[in-house]
Amino acid sequence: MEQQVQAKTAPGRSLRIAVVLLVAASGALESVSFLGLDRVFAGVMTSNFALLGMAVGRGEAVGVKAAVLALAGFGVGALVVAWCTRGRVTAATHWPRHIMIVLGAEAVVLAVAALVWGLTGGMPGTATRDVLQFGAALAMGAQSAAMVAAGEASAPTTYLTGTLATYIVKGIGAGRPGVWVPLRFIGLIAGAAVSAALLKEARAWAALPPLILLLCAIATAWTPLAARRRDSSGPS
Repeated sequence: MEQQVQAKTAPGRSLRIAVVLLVAASGALESVSFLGLDRVFAGVMTSNFALLGMAVGRGEAVGVKAAVLALAGFGVGALVVAWCTRGRVTAATHWPRHIMIVLGAEAVVLAVAALVWGLTGGMPGTATRDVLQFGAALAMGAQSAAMVAAGEASAPTTYLTGTLATYIVKGIGAGRPGVWVPLRFIGLIAGAAVSAALLKEARAWAALPPLILLLCAIATAWTPLAARRRDSSGPS
């Protein structure tokens, strides 16, 4: 009976695919952030703290500013989402409406950033680059906080060090390796590779993959929520 209950409440295939797509979007945005802006990450704050320390130690003002912008943007994004989702009910089978709204807002931020990036030919000036750096980190902070707020129906999408350690210890080490965690790593690599290739070959389009992948994730995650609404509105 307990296994049956767990099977009913476990995140379905649609949400697992949505998480993989979100990870791929994060990877794509990290390429733009690190390779196209000021050599800091949009969502990996551990690395940015280290990069901040390196920049301080080497007396590199540009590096300090970039790291601070990324850290600030991520913090603001996470804090706003934490405030908006505080006390909200979560579920293990779907992402509630408030989570979808957060992801939709993130899509708007990435759409504006992609437009600005494209209009500048992928070569924004200093002030515009600073705004884009803050905005990219803001989007990743919001996404991270949304996945935390989603509870059991989600997984980390912007930082995977803990995911890798857990998979090695509790998956491979325990003889229960699954397929979804490796797919997240593949998604991260693929997303980063696509944007990196565009930065090299078609720079003005490099900011589009994060947006497209995020929209695909939203559409995929909407499936169980729409099905639940149909069931609840059906005849009793």
